Amino acid sequence: MKRNLLQAVVLLIVTIVVASGFTYKKKVDLSRFKITEDVYVYHVPTEEEVSLYPEPVALPQYQLFLGKTYLGFKEALGFKESRGDYRIVNQFGYLGKYQFAQTTLHMIGVYNTENFINDTSLQESAFEAYTSRNKWILRRDIKRYRGKYIGGVKVTESGILAAAHLAGAGNVKKFLRSGGTIGFNDAFGTSIKYYLKKFSGYDTSHIPANQKAKVL
Repeated sequence: MKRNLLQAVVLLIVTIVVASGFTYKKKVDLSRFKITEDVYVYHVPTEEEVSLYPEPVALPQYQLFLGKTYLGFKEALGFKESRGDYRIVNQFGYLGKYQFAQTTLHMIGVYNTENFINDTSLQESAFEAYTSRNKWILRRDIKRYRGKYIGGVKVTESGILAAAHLAGAGNVKKFLRSGGTIGFNDAFGTSIKYYLKKFSGYDTSHIPANQKAKVL
């Protein structure tokens, strides 16, 4: 009987201790974390107020300005020929950024058209070599006609070189020496006169006049 009573007392004590562990709350001082109600005060604009705000202004898109430099000349001509696409081959078989015929490429030392179409550096070298050849062929005409007007278009060295890229140096000679009466249009209807005007005034003075220029 005493033993049972002792066990009951012990069980009661244990129950009280366990229960007090779950119900006891320690008071914590939160005064140092106190924030005022002003912090939560904010304003959401109405539709009428939003309509008064200015529309967002789009930032301008900046592009590199190459001006009338030689690089500007190359890029302008390349864009006109192919929109600057090195990999393009048109329906007439002209290749790359500057739209070279295979016969022209052979003349300046390029025989593998697959390599040519996949090599941007080779295409740039081909342009420089061909332009250098054309400058040699047209050197006397550049000296004679530069600064003059033919068909209302002022003749410049860069215009002559661009026209030679379009039509060949021989056709440009005929055009200049005939006073513009003997013209030329490519398969798309583009004329020598148009190229003389469009590519007028670029600085191509440093291009050497080389009769035998080839791709290195």
